[in-house]
Amino acid sequence: MIKDGKFGKYGGIFVPELLIPALEELESAFLKYKDHSGFNKELNYYLQEFAGRPTPLYFASNLSKKLGCKIYLKREDLLHTGAHKINNTLGQGLLAKYMGKRRLIAETGAGQHGIATAAVGAMLKMPVDVYMGTEDIERQKLNVFRMEISGARVIPVDTGSKTLKDAINQAMRDWISNIKDTHYLIGSTVGPHPYPTMVKHFQSIIGEETKQQILEKEGKLPDAIMACVGGGSNSIGIFSAFIEDNVELIGVEGGGTGLSTDEHGATLCRGTNGILHGSLSRVLQDKDGQIKEAHSVSAGLDYPGVGPEHSHLKEIGRAQYVAITDPEALRGFQLLSKYEGIMPALESAHAIAYMEKYAKKPENKGKTIIVNLSGRGDKDMFLAAKLLGVET
Repeated sequence: MIKDGKFGKYGGIFVPELLIPALEELESAFLKYKDHSGFNKELNYYLQEFAGRPTPLYFASNLSKKLGCKIYLKREDLLHTGAHKINNTLGQGLLAKYMGKRRLIAETGAGQHGIATAAVGAMLKMPVDVYMGTEDIERQKLNVFRMEISGARVIPVDTGSKTLKDAINQAMRDWISNIKDTHYLIGSTVGPHPYPTMVKHFQSIIGEETKQQILEKEGKLPDAIMACVGGGSNSIGIFSAFIEDNVELIGVEGGGTGLSTDEHGATLCRGTNGILHGSLSRVLQDKDGQIKEAHSVSAGLDYPGVGPEHSHLKEIGRAQYVAITDPEALRGFQLLSKYEGIMPALESAHAIAYMEKYAKKPENKGKTIIVNLSGRGDKDMFLAAKLLGVET
């Protein structure tokens, strides 16, 4: 599917010339080590002993009974640091070590990627700087503290929308100035080649495990797989093992407030082709090509672009993408908490909310559905309480 850094027509490299040598160095190292026995032995050790893999594929019996479907949850929320992000940060962190880099930088929105990078940096004894928009810092104060307590420096970004897009901009500026000793650990399947391919590779363990687990439990593949989509790493991670199979793949984006005037979300549903952060993909932009600000109740979905492979999967009709509004996501948050005692991250709650809609359609009764529960809701408790009118 990928050739010369592209998924169909999407992807590629659209960056200043100063970054080309760093990207070429990174691609060469990735190709050298991705199938290297010593590298993978070390990575698998840390995935199991540090991160806690494999994660369970949990049968949500209460929700299944309520909705009339067989509903399974891939429990990435049980991983160390609270989300799927640790899979990729371990992979890239070790790769940086093998490349002889001495410093890690990262961007973060919801904070989960920042925490995972900080944890890996502490474990590998590498200093970490994390760029984070000031709006996201305010929404995710607990995660900021968790990064700092792990030794990372959180650098506030007060430009533009003050969210993930702007944090990426600042991280790229840092990388250009410090290419020799610094690795930019991008947290999603976005950015210039080889990042979309590399992050997918490190997240594909989600899909590999899920496929084996569902065959053991059901003796057949699921009817549908759902996952939230911001940049798109947790979704492409679980989709990857099923792309060639007869399984519905459904990505769930943040649709914003739900008001008819709100166009600041759901990149795949509302966006058009454009270039953002070094690759061609679907982006939210105005008629002049200026990037619009994105909005979602979940900081991790506050991104006006998306990974190029998702744009390709949408174009060829292999995956379907839908939008869930902020109020619907809050309902998903409450639904899973009430019926299964599992509090999802607000990002994952979008997928739960769409799963309920999907399961209620008469034609879907009895189907087997897997939802990738990409992260846990600890980080969102104060925000959810505020939005639900509960005093804390």
